[in-house]
Amino acid sequence: MPGGAMLSHRPSTPRRPKTVLAGVLGAVLALTAATAGTAAAAPPPAKERLTPGTAYMGVGQRVHEGTAPENGPSLGAQAHTSGVQGIDVSHWQGSINWSSVRNSGIQFAWIKATEGTSYEDPRFGANYVGAYNAGVIRGAYHFALPNVSSGSVQANFFASNGGAWSRDNLTLPGVLDIEHNPYGAMCYGLSTTQMRSWINDFYTTYKARTGRDVVIYTTASWWNTCTGNWTGMYSKSPLWVAHWTSSETPTIPNGFPTWTVWQYTSTGSVGGVSGNVDRNKFNGSRDRLLALANNTP
Repeated sequence: MPGGAMLSHRPSTPRRPKTVLAGVLGAVLALTAATAGTAAAAPPPAKERLTPGTAYMGVGQRVHEGTAPENGPSLGAQAHTSGVQGIDVSHWQGSINWSSVRNSGIQFAWIKATEGTSYEDPRFGANYVGAYNAGVIRGAYHFALPNVSSGSVQANFFASNGGAWSRDNLTLPGVLDIEHNPYGAMCYGLSTTQMRSWINDFYTTYKARTGRDVVIYTTASWWNTCTGNWTGMYSKSPLWVAHWTSSETPTIPNGFPTWTVWQYTSTGSVGGVSGNVDRNKFNGSRDRLLALANNTP
């Protein structure tokens, strides 16, 4: 799931003719243009304490459950690459070449927009527009911090800073990323009753702002523990489940009958993205993905 070029110091050399220098410069610029959008920063190691704003999809699972290898083979990366494929990204992926992403077979993407009540991902704008221009069906996600404000406050912040929706054939509904707390206690210090109220508060406010049901991204272990196997959202919110495995199907929270999107690895590879990236699979055809985007039956 989430660099820069360094200029090397070179000893002085004899002055070259301008035409040669121009040719060299042209080649360098061409190479730069061809590789633009691939530099990236690596996310902190799972054992390193994170600071607010640095969270990303799956970070809770990575920190608390340790199921994503720092090195080595990608869990599930080769097992589920058929069907309608997508990715999710944040500033950790650096600059992305979205045309290359689309040409690699990626049809959809969710992009981090906000976290808590004040953090805005610095690469959201570039990613959101870049994905759209490349023909990738894209949406935004909000990393929830239920211990810092009400669900309503965070839903409004999200909707006002990238989480809006329009029926334009290329925009997915927003996502509530609610998972293991990467900064502290697993359930953010809330009881199961308080967590249910917080999620419903976020959902109700987001729907009032956008007209859409928010998609819920979570893991089975977090949902079962922190909401107490709550069934109250299954008829309202599509489920995006994180389960990094080569198994044929993911383990889903007890409160949902099925999954809509499956994040099957945190260490995938996609053209146009440097380094690891989360890979996802949509549970249906492209027509059904477009129906989700456009809010049609």
